[in-house]
Amino acid sequence: MSTVEALLHAAKVRGVMLTTAESCTGGMLSTAITGIPGSSAIFDRGFVTYTNAAKMQMLGVNQATLDAHGAVSEEVAAEMAAGALRHSDADFAVSITGIAGPGGSEHKPEGRVCFGLASAVGVTTETVEFGALGRDKVRAAARDHGITLFVKALESFVRVP
Repeated sequence: MSTVEALLHAAKVRGVMLTTAESCTGGMLSTAITGIPGSSAIFDRGFVTYTNAAKMQMLGVNQATLDAHGAVSEEVAAEMAAGALRHSDADFAVSITGIAGPGGSEHKPEGRVCFGLASAVGVTTETVEFGALGRDKVRAAARDHGITLFVKALESFVRVP
C-alpha cells in the first residue's frame, strides 16, 4: 500500500476530511490525494495560493505576517493551514510554502520548505531543508512530506462522539 493509499484508508476509518493550501507545489499534494479512487470521501478541497495576494484573499494570510517574515516562513505556513481549515469543511489542513528553485538566497536557500498542519487542536509548523535538488525534486519531496504529515496526524487522531 502506498503512503497516499494509507492516508486514504486512515482518513476513511476515522471519518475525517482533508484540505490543502499549497504554494510551491502548485497543487501536487491535492493531485496525489485525488489521484486515488475513493478520495472524494476524505478530500474536501485544495487551495493553490502561489502569490501573496492569493494567500491573503483565499486564506486570510495577513499582510503584516508576509511583510515581517516573507512568504517562505513558518508563520505564513501556519496562517495558510489555519485559513484552509477555516474556509473548508475539513478536519485537517496541510500547508506548503517554499523555494523550489532555481535560486534562493543566503537567508532562504533553494530547497527550504515550510509546512503547517492545522486541526481543531491548533496549528503546528516545521521547516525542512531539502537542499538544492532541483525544482522538480524539491516539489516532489515537499508533496511527499505533506502526505506524511497527514498520515502522522491521523495516526493519533480519535474522534470523540
